[in-house]
Amino acid sequence: MTKRMALCILSALLTAVCMGCGSQNNTKNVSAEDVTPAAPTETLMSELSGTPAATPTATTLPTEAPTATPTDALTPGAETTDITVQCPSEILTKRDTVSYASFEHGTYYSSICDTTRGYTVLLPPGYTTEKKYPVVYLLHGIFGNENSFAGDKTLPVLIDNMMADGLCGEFILVCPDIFAGGNGFVTTPAFTVEAMAAYDRFAQELITCLMPEINGKYAVMEGRDGTAIAGFSMGGREALYTSLLYPEYFSEVCAIAPAPGIVECTDKFMHHEGSLKEEEVKYKEGTILPNHILICCAKRDSVVGQYPSSYAQLYEKNGIPRIWYEIPDADHDQRAQYSGLYNFLQWIGK
Repeated sequence: MTKRMALCILSALLTAVCMGCGSQNNTKNVSAEDVTPAAPTETLMSELSGTPAATPTATTLPTEAPTATPTDALTPGAETTDITVQCPSEILTKRDTVSYASFEHGTYYSSICDTTRGYTVLLPPGYTTEKKYPVVYLLHGIFGNENSFAGDKTLPVLIDNMMADGLCGEFILVCPDIFAGGNGFVTTPAFTVEAMAAYDRFAQELITCLMPEINGKYAVMEGRDGTAIAGFSMGGREALYTSLLYPEYFSEVCAIAPAPGIVECTDKFMHHEGSLKEEEVKYKEGTILPNHILICCAKRDSVVGQYPSSYAQLYEKNGIPRIWYEIPDADHDQRAQYSGLYNFLQWIGK
């Protein structure tokens, strides 16, 4: 190779590196039209939705993280002293002495979507209409549906073992379909601004359509004190968003690896216009705040990156009490889900 050729190659490499750096430093100037979302693979769709994958594999589609203070610098508040970072293995293991419930499927009419929609419900062992139970709404990730969590055979084990050990009270778990499309909105989930609007519309649909259905069909302890909301990935984002819009309905809130998009940002999937401005991420003056707001994520989540950390920082900046912690030995996966749920559910029915 001649010296002239070597210099040309070196110059080309330096140019490519500079272009790559420049694209990261100017993400705010990228429009939705400039971003071509990658088609999600089956494995990626499983990880994003919260549905257990047939063969666990790591996602190959990274997420660009916002420029933010490293998460290690975020110190949990005094109220987080009882956080258990890893869900204990004995909570995830079946026991001969415990009865385990199974998910049931139900439907309801949504006036918001103008169609019949589905949900799955997990009733506590020994469920009876003679008493009232708290209800937890658990929201799936993008590309999921009401069956995403129902496909996880370990989730009832975690819940019923916690009940058996007295770590939480008995409660009803409801897993809805959070893509509230149709009736003027797009009908297919995607990494687009229009699809994100359909996910955001679920907050209204939950309050006006699904909650009345659940309250009328099951022995639910109605009202704020008997209602909690949690979610994973896109469901985590919508759990936070729904609580901000309707704080009077929820006493406990949990966001596990919440996806970006509540405020404007650009990740590897798309440009998010933002459901709220940063200064709007707050509760109205005089609002009774949730008893707990839990935000957690794997320390090195390969899908949502540092966005959960940025939410925790924004809540802190806007004066919203929250609990924040990271899970070291997890990714955008069930290990993170079980960790968040194990800590969150200990506030239910107590």
